[in-house]
Amino acid sequence: MFVLELTYTAPVERVDALLDAHVEWLDAQYAAGVFVASGRKNPRDGGVILAAGVDRGTIEKIAAADPFAVEGVCAYRITEFYATKTATELASYREQLPS
Repeated sequence: MFVLELTYTAPVERVDALLDAHVEWLDAQYAAGVFVASGRKNPRDGGVILAAGVDRGTIEKIAAADPFAVEGVCAYRITEFYATKTATELASYREQLPS
């Protein structure tokens, strides 16, 4: 599983101008089964996305295609982790530690 942390690198007005395109990109990744949850950080200086079911190379390509990244209004920090324990509702995302 991955935690994608977005940090805005441009004024929020530039971010807002790209918000519709960003939401379309999010919707496509939810439809593809890659994104599990997402939302704005508080205070509003970026966002967080939880993703699963793909490898690191794929998640890096997906992040690079975000209109926010394409237009240079955010930077991504991608953290991979093993979701060995989850809420019951997220049991399908549980992972085993590698050998």
